[in-house]
Amino acid sequence: MLEKETINFEKTAIVGIVTQNQSEDKLNEYLDELDFLTYTAGGEVVKRFWQKMDKPNPKTFLGTGKIDEIHLFVKENGISTLIFDDELTPSQQKNISKIIDCKILDRTNLILDIFAQRAETSYARTQVELAQCIYLLPRLSGLWTHLERQKGGIGMRGPGETEIETDRRIVRDRISLLKEKIKTIDKQMSVQRSNRGAMVRVALVGYTNVGKSTLMNAVGKSDVFVENKLFATLDTTVRKVVIKNLPFLLSDTVGFIRKLPTQLVDSFKSTLDEVREADLLLHVVDISHPDFEDHIASVNQTLADIKAKDKPVLMVFNKIDAYKNLTIDEDDLITEKTPRHFTLEEWKTTWMNRVGEENALFISATNKQNFEEFRERVYEAVRQIHITRFPYNKFLYPDYKDAIEKEEKE
Repeated sequence: MLEKETINFEKTAIVGIVTQNQSEDKLNEYLDELDFLTYTAGGEVVKRFWQKMDKPNPKTFLGTGKIDEIHLFVKENGISTLIFDDELTPSQQKNISKIIDCKILDRTNLILDIFAQRAETSYARTQVELAQCIYLLPRLSGLWTHLERQKGGIGMRGPGETEIETDRRIVRDRISLLKEKIKTIDKQMSVQRSNRGAMVRVALVGYTNVGKSTLMNAVGKSDVFVENKLFATLDTTVRKVVIKNLPFLLSDTVGFIRKLPTQLVDSFKSTLDEVREADLLLHVVDISHPDFEDHIASVNQTLADIKAKDKPVLMVFNKIDAYKNLTIDEDDLITEKTPRHFTLEEWKTTWMNRVGEENALFISATNKQNFEEFRERVYEAVRQIHITRFPYNKFLYPDYKDAIEKEEKE
């Protein structure tokens, strides 16, 4: 008989601040996301702490009163991990650790930990390790307090090399080694991409957990890992897809997130090359998420950072089956109508209309709702790129409706 597996979640508290640049509503959105990130990493959020400040305290991030309050709560409730929504400086992390006796992490550290859990292939593990080493290097102080100096001996007199310097040297050497390893793999990946010939390349991009892998499975009839957690996909998957008789390559890429650590953008450069070298981007959006407009802005910013913003894009609004708008009672004269009260039809008349009639799609990848329309749009977009590249091949791939008629006749 199989034993029931029990998962022990770490008791966690999360911390954020309200500043001039970050309102209370915005902070709550970020803390909701941090809560989901913590759950993905294997933690259970017991309590949220926040404080209004003009700017973070350079010593302890929060004010001394709030730090004492958190310290007392951690002590009384057996909290094992404290996670901050913003990146802490090495000195802040060190100072907080002296006061509060538990693991102190920030958002970057948490995302790196999730990436380390999710990395399956040797390449993904190398990329994650490089990001972790870059993050760790300035934070080594305080990790080693058991030896102040290495032991000397004959011929080893003098100040010697401190333990911390030894560790920094080891980490720097490791970073150099990993960078060389990634360069080698980059060359291999580049050769792989060049061997794919002149087929049109389509890349799925979007915020994490919007349904890119589900869509990949539905279109490509493949078996990509899918889970309702953040960063379920780290390794790029490329599949050959044929719609009617038109073949193209479809790649599923790592999801983006707000406040994406720069170390990850750098170390995942080769994975993001799939996006950079794509001919067409399918920007998948989870329309059922209340903050989907912010998610779109974050993805567009990341695309700009990796110099992939000028590519043709189809906006794919996914999860329409899960979309629920807020309603206002007829006799309610106080509540103001906000975007959260919009129906799908009302959304279509907003800025989504300006995306272009041919460029905005509303689907459900799970239920395959409006899937025929999706296939038609993708077919037409890929066909347009193909016949621009190979004008003499135009007769091979008719319009989508003509292709259907041809199939029906056969």
